[in-house]
Amino acid sequence: MNPGAHRRTPPALLAAAIAAALLLGACGTSRPPGPAPASERDGAEANPPPDLERVPDAVPQVEPIRPNGPNKPYEVLGQTYVPKLEDRAYVERGLASWYGRKFHGRRTANGEIYDMYAMTAAHPTWPLPSYARVRNVANGREVIVRVNDRGPFVKGRVIDLSYTAALKLGLLRGVGIVEIERITNEQIARGGRRAPLDAEPDGARSSRDPAAILEGR
Repeated sequence: MNPGAHRRTPPALLAAAIAAALLLGACGTSRPPGPAPASERDGAEANPPPDLERVPDAVPQVEPIRPNGPNKPYEVLGQTYVPKLEDRAYVERGLASWYGRKFHGRRTANGEIYDMYAMTAAHPTWPLPSYARVRNVANGREVIVRVNDRGPFVKGRVIDLSYTAALKLGLLRGVGIVEIERITNEQIARGGRRAPLDAEPDGARSSRDPAAILEGR
């Protein structure tokens, strides 16, 4: 995940990608074993607002998909990502992580200000903005978030959540297996009716075994 610097300025993109690769909570780590230096740690603030469990889910709104800005192809850590431009109900299964204070107040990939206490998320290729229904496979909790950023960039991870979204899903202690579905503009326009998450439109969902996902296979 990298809210902030995945706009198209190459130096900023590279710097953000390196920072993203070092994040402990959101994007994994390549450093030797042991505590991360304080300057590299991400996570919650010392005194987060109360009653975050009661923060309402994002309310989906019809928003046009524009083939420019954050929806242009981009490169991170040597890999090229091509954002999708179709208004489709993409469905995926994989690991979710979250990001917090290190990016709180910075700009997201589509130019909004990242608020770790709002119901938002990052996805590497879905159209920005999008809305997603996210379900924690382990406990059945489900939320709706607004996808306004790019990331994560670690194999097997399908979405990076805000602090509050991860809290409501019970994922603050680390990564967890989730199922995510993009809510289309067509679904929003007709009142949110949709296929269930166990549908598999166009084979979009990963067929990998959950245990294999957690083990990184």
